[in-house]
Amino acid sequence: MYQNEYKRWLEFGLEDPDLRPELSKIEGNDEEIKDRFAVSLTFGTAGLRGVLGAGTNRMNIYVVRQATQGLANWVKTQGGTQTVAISFDSRLKSDIFSKTAAGVLAANGINVRIYDALMPVPALSFATRYYKCNAGIMVTASHNPAKYNGYKAYGPDGCQMTDDAAAIVYSEIQKTDVLTGAKYMSFAEGVEKGLIKFVGDDCKDEFYKAIEERQVRKGLCKSAGLKLVYSPLNGAGLVPVTRVLNDIGITDITIVPEQEYPNGYFTTCSYPNPEIFAALELGLNLAKESGADLMLATDPDADRVGIAMKCPDGSYELVSGNEVGVLLLDYISAGRIEKGTMPKNPVAVKSIVSTPLADAVAKNYGVELRSVLTGFKWIGDQIAGLEADGEVDRFIFGFEESYGYLAGPYVRDKDAVIASMLICEMAAYYRSIGSSVKERLEEIYKQYGRYLNKVDSFEFPGLSGMDKMASIMQGLRENPPKEFGGYAVTKVTDYKKPEETGLPSSNVLIYALEGGATVVVRPSGTEPKIKAYFTTLGKDLAEAEAQKNKLFEALKPIFA
Repeated sequence: MYQNEYKRWLEFGLEDPDLRPELSKIEGNDEEIKDRFAVSLTFGTAGLRGVLGAGTNRMNIYVVRQATQGLANWVKTQGGTQTVAISFDSRLKSDIFSKTAAGVLAANGINVRIYDALMPVPALSFATRYYKCNAGIMVTASHNPAKYNGYKAYGPDGCQMTDDAAAIVYSEIQKTDVLTGAKYMSFAEGVEKGLIKFVGDDCKDEFYKAIEERQVRKGLCKSAGLKLVYSPLNGAGLVPVTRVLNDIGITDITIVPEQEYPNGYFTTCSYPNPEIFAALELGLNLAKESGADLMLATDPDADRVGIAMKCPDGSYELVSGNEVGVLLLDYISAGRIEKGTMPKNPVAVKSIVSTPLADAVAKNYGVELRSVLTGFKWIGDQIAGLEADGEVDRFIFGFEESYGYLAGPYVRDKDAVIASMLICEMAAYYRSIGSSVKERLEEIYKQYGRYLNKVDSFEFPGLSGMDKMASIMQGLRENPPKEFGGYAVTKVTDYKKPEETGLPSSNVLIYALEGGATVVVRPSGTEPKIKAYFTTLGKDLAEAEAQKNKLFEALKPIFA
């Protein structure tokens, strides 16, 4: 079957000149042909993601056309403005894929609002809401290595697409022949016919205004003298992040030169993910040279941000996503109470795999902290619920441990632009009172206890990887572990049982252990890996780390 599909592609008049040489090169190689054609990329709530190349199991213009035709079929049943917003990042072929999607939508009589240059995920979410669109498309593979690209689909609320809508789109995709089934007109023709328009300056300005309005202490940054090193990791963050920081008065910004401009090859780091040290290394070196207060990096689609903070002894320390989430929750809550801008009955939201330290901080400030499933759309869903009740101003902050933050209801996905602004404002504030981000973090640990949160991943590559992951999760459910590393399991929460959790079904297991530690096991939604999240609590860091290491060693044989 896959051999027939391969031959069909080989004989088809392919428009992308990069695809034919690849197809010719694998002729007679059954394993390579099978890898590209035995399956198709699956469209889910996170859209598509895959390696660039030829075939149904790769990202290319034909897979993008097929997916967009499926989306167009759904949009046509939705009434409304019959408009779709599109943005893209710096990845290889992102601009081509975004224009390809626009051409399919235009050929289906659907209006398009597309950014004229790369812009991040939050800008796409904002434009989707601003133009009252039926859907949005963000061409990106987030922080994956350079050989990947992807296609995130958004609903009219600016949130990633719901399960129900994604299922309809996927069924429409399956009815569409990948090479010949999509309607298509060139981008130029779509523009000529008035179906494709660029996102206007009015929309961009409103996006920046919505972010800048969320400052906690307006005007503070102008005189605080914060010294910053920033890396957009060759992605979409450069323009929006520097624009907002300049607007609020942070002008002493050194940009990592090798990572300043868009470059989809990500030549300075194989994995452009601000969660890992290698991505921040060049910035850290620059921070040490310049004595910066803070080093900050946004990922290619600028929805995540990682930081390194200067310590009192002049060294720099990477800050985890959980720690930044807690620091921002603490800063926003204390600052808004001080300024009299805290809403009545404030609400913050975090994912179930994020640190319980946030619960303690929220309780201290009288903030209701809600825990939701992993995936920022569930945080967006909470904002939508508050909006429906006319109480959207109660939402003050949302975060995930995987470096995603949002402080305001103007978009419905994580936003590294506002996160960068608030992190810098927070650092500027602590600097202005003779303290630092590091000192504040230590005060938080002293007040609430020394929590340690670590994530480890177990990878399962190849076509059999997903089956292996499914069998491990099934084994954990059928034979629940009684203990990990000598710590007894006191409670198991299975998020596949909504009747017990009160949340939608999700493939997540949480083990509560004696002494207060927790282990969370969750397969990734976008990569062939199972993630294990460890939370330990000790009298000091060494004790918390020793317990985490014991738990990790106990899990290893299960994932072998």
